Amino acid sequence: MKKTAIITGGAGGIGFGTARQLASDGFNIAIFDIKDAPSVSEKIGQLDAIGSDTMYFQGNIAQVDACYHFVEKVMERYGKIDVLVNNSGVAPMVRADLLETSEESIDYVFGVNIKGTFFMSQAVARRMVEQRDGIIINISSISAYTSSVNRPEYCMSKSAISMMTVLFADRLADQGVRVYEIRPGVIRTDMTASVTEKYDRMIAEGVFPIKRWGYPEDVAKAVALFAGGALPYSTGEVINVDGGFHLRRM
Repeated sequence: MKKTAIITGGAGGIGFGTARQLASDGFNIAIFDIKDAPSVSEKIGQLDAIGSDTMYFQGNIAQVDACYHFVEKVMERYGKIDVLVNNSGVAPMVRADLLETSEESIDYVFGVNIKGTFFMSQAVARRMVEQRDGIIINISSISAYTSSVNRPEYCMSKSAISMMTVLFADRLADQGVRVYEIRPGVIRTDMTASVTEKYDRMIAEGVFPIKRWGYPEDVAKAVALFAGGALPYSTGEVINVDGGFHLRRM
């Protein structure tokens, strides 16, 4: 029986790159995304052509009921959830200084990045505990530990995902469920399109030891390592996919 992977935010960027990778690795793919189904039909067709029996669910991950409803639909279709990739995430609609950050922006970013990730993990983890088997992979960011004072809500939300990884890894370790984290750096997606010039300059100046942009496929390969079960005696582990940005240099 083919394994099943849930990918939140799987209709674009890192999420879709991951969906293609795992579909190529033999997984059926269940995508949860806020985009309307007709706008992603071509991408779903790509996954089906690779060999996935692909399920698409349109919903707002910040709504807890939507997370639980989606998980029930996945179980009805596939009977088991082998992998959850928590990829859904948003940046602030407006980059504002720390002293000007609005309540609305905090609610928006925290709602998706923290609340959504937590309750999707909770809903899936309950099923994985019943199975006594499963892998959860959280996509955080170098912003989990790197200050950007013009988007504090994003940095705080990614830091929270890092702690979420620790908490779920600890809680689920003796239940046969492994939890991991991937910290992407500067990845060329729609989210980084508005700051392309800034990151081009940083890359040219050597801020990243590997002097190029990252791509969704780079992150997807790290996801595939965890999803394939290659580290059965490890949990709570972190892989940096950041061109070496995390290295301390003199």
